[in-house]
Amino acid sequence: MLFIKEKEDGVVFKVRVQPRASMNKLVGLHGDALKIRLTAPPVEGEANEACRTFLAGLLSVARSQVSITSGSTGRNKTIKVTGVDMEKAKKAFGL
Repeated sequence: MLFIKEKEDGVVFKVRVQPRASMNKLVGLHGDALKIRLTAPPVEGEANEACRTFLAGLLSVARSQVSITSGSTGRNKTIKVTGVDMEKAKKAFGL
């Protein structure tokens, strides 16, 4: 089951990123996190920016509304998206 919390200004959830994949894709769940495959390599923040861009598109928000609150140097990350409620996030993730 996905770890997702609703805050007063948005939602917080966990993701597991697989860099250098053949295409950007939401794969499903990895434990309590969303598993996301990204084409970007994990160097100089490229995968982090690709993750923010991918999630912004998925949730139909501006990239500036998506931030990585922890895990910026690893595969497991905590993401905060402002301006989105839990219902919209779950629908976008197919849950």
